[in-house]
Amino acid sequence: MTTIRAAFYARVSSEQQAATHTIESQTAALSERAQSDGTPVPPERQFVDDGYSRATLIRPALDRLRDLATVGVIDRIYVHSPDRLARNYAYQVLLLDEWRRVDVELVFLNRPLGQSPEDDLLPQVQGIVAEYERAKIMERSRRGKKHAAQSGSLNVMSNAPFGYRYISVREGEARPDSNQ
Repeated sequence: MTTIRAAFYARVSSEQQAATHTIESQTAALSERAQSDGTPVPPERQFVDDGYSRATLIRPALDRLRDLATVGVIDRIYVHSPDRLARNYAYQVLLLDEWRRVDVELVFLNRPLGQSPEDDLLPQVQGIVAEYERAKIMERSRRGKKHAAQSGSLNVMSNAPFGYRYISVREGEARPDSNQ
């Protein structure tokens, strides 16, 4: 009997998600599923990116996981759902193809990967919808920041309002006083 060398990948992208410990619920579900499949995941093969954006594939834990999969150290990867890999559908496809080429089985907790075009349709639609949601969030955020800036609202806990930049105290002291 061949032993399956399993790993899992979990990710949350925002500080708020990290602060509310949603990563722990993901890792618990992934561990439970792997255990029920008879392939417990040791700590050294538990890859977690806590607070990393889904807009890029440059994430420390994902990089280590990809490296180990490429050299044949991992046979199966558990992931909660495709959008935990990436919200960009093209990135999801890239990772799936990369792992298929090295015979790594990918297991999503929210649904099994299929062997037919019909089975593959749902993750494709989910990936495209996730990408659309991300674009809409970015547009609403940009529009809100622009409106706040035009209204004179200033949030000191964030970046400079859209279309403006903060001037440091040092830079401000070097400027001539407009009251003279």
